[in-house]
Amino acid sequence: MAEHLLLENDEKIIADSSTFLQHLKHLTKSQLAVALLASFGSSMLYGYNLAVVNSPAQYIKHFYNETIIESYNWTPDEEFLTVLHSLTVAIFAIGGMIGALMVGTLVTKYGRRGTVVRSTFLVFIGGALMGFSRECRMPAMVIIGRFIVGLHSGISFSVVPMYLSEIAPKNLRGFLGLIPSIHICLGVFIAQVLGLHELLGKEQHWPVLLSLVVCPTLVQLLLLPWFPESPRYLLIEKGDVQATIAALKWYRTKGNIQAEVEEMQEEQRSLSSIQTISVWGLLMDPCVRWQVITVAVANIGMQLSGIDAIWFYTNDIFKNAGIPDPLIQYTTVGTGAIEVISGMFGCFTIERLGRRPLMIGGFLFMGLCCAGITVSVLLQPHMPFMRYISVGCVVGIIAGFCIGPAGVPFLITAELFKQSHRPAAYTVAGCLNWLSNFTIGFVFPFLEIATGPFCYLIFCAVCLAVAIYTFFIIPETKNKTFMEISQMFAAKNKIQNKELSSIGQLKLDLMNGYGTLGHHDDK
Repeated sequence: MAEHLLLENDEKIIADSSTFLQHLKHLTKSQLAVALLASFGSSMLYGYNLAVVNSPAQYIKHFYNETIIESYNWTPDEEFLTVLHSLTVAIFAIGGMIGALMVGTLVTKYGRRGTVVRSTFLVFIGGALMGFSRECRMPAMVIIGRFIVGLHSGISFSVVPMYLSEIAPKNLRGFLGLIPSIHICLGVFIAQVLGLHELLGKEQHWPVLLSLVVCPTLVQLLLLPWFPESPRYLLIEKGDVQATIAALKWYRTKGNIQAEVEEMQEEQRSLSSIQTISVWGLLMDPCVRWQVITVAVANIGMQLSGIDAIWFYTNDIFKNAGIPDPLIQYTTVGTGAIEVISGMFGCFTIERLGRRPLMIGGFLFMGLCCAGITVSVLLQPHMPFMRYISVGCVVGIIAGFCIGPAGVPFLITAELFKQSHRPAAYTVAGCLNWLSNFTIGFVFPFLEIATGPFCYLIFCAVCLAVAIYTFFIIPETKNKTFMEISQMFAAKNKIQNKELSSIGQLKLDLMNGYGTLGHHDDK
């Protein structure tokens, strides 16, 4: 019996792997190119800006100290400099939160690709302010520059996953949806490598390190406008069928375009209005109550899991763990490499394993490692080898996060909502995400001073709570259409499936072949 079960399980794994490889065969060059390009100039910058202030922290504090003495003839104490540096770290998240609040309006007016392209100009402004701050002897330019690039990240952090989820076929939505999370990890890794003392980790180079964000954005600005807009946006919100067909042909060199357009039209018929609803309308709509709760839990949990504390203050954490100062920067770079590998593992397994296992497994492993940091730091004075356990737990938190929690929350934000609700859902998700990011970035140094290693037990509790919620509430959305996913939540929202599919029936044109239209009357 046991041998039979093992054989059956092996056959299932082989079948799943074979199915995923077949799905990858349908991945077109244009789909992959737009996913890489959109992520390279946006998501990678988010990761880069999270980690770039870690290495030159002391140099930035020294710059603040010098300029305050020069300008005001006053010597600030260490606590004031810590507050100023915490503001520099956390103001990025304030910009991100404001950017997230703008997402719904921007994507409705300019589209998904159009919003990504237009927002790139913010990076050039922010990068210039940070790059010339030292020459101008103005600390405010660093803080304002961080705020502006945060504004860009807040917009793109929501819009890029939305764009990719709408251009992807349902069997590749998970794979393409996690490409931004790989680029977030890659951005963190690049910031850590460039921050090495042998490269740009010297005091005179920190403005260059902060301003390098303009390089990938320039590449994105030059190339992304050549790619089509989201087909779902063109059809459902703009009603431009011909542009939809052209976009689908660009992104789907193979496949049944007619069936995909009809699926979009089925979604359009289910909408009470083709107009994008407001955030208030989303929060008040009983048809999506559990989807909104799920998005809130996933995004708050994503940031309060402790990952931002790790990214913002990696060097300080390793120093407190007893790692010798000359080795800290190399240990930090090693964690960055683990991030990239873990992110790639999640991306290449999500269509085989599904969303739920990556979320549950990632948060459980992070919770275990957070508890491990507390125990190892407490025992370190008595057992010196525990410092290595502490470092291992930091690496474990990063690996667990990048496997699933880094990308799945924003992927399922796209999957849980139909077209009319999706921009508002991303606004809510982004706002909660960035608010939590700011809270951790600003509060963590003081929380660590007040509670010591016990602060990680708070993160442990958050991780376990999100894992439990995911296990009991969130359904598996792999290979499901947006309409099917909405119907999966119908019972929780106490809505009959018949009612869900019949709200606001509209007369629409259905595809009759690949480029012509025929009129269809609803019976």
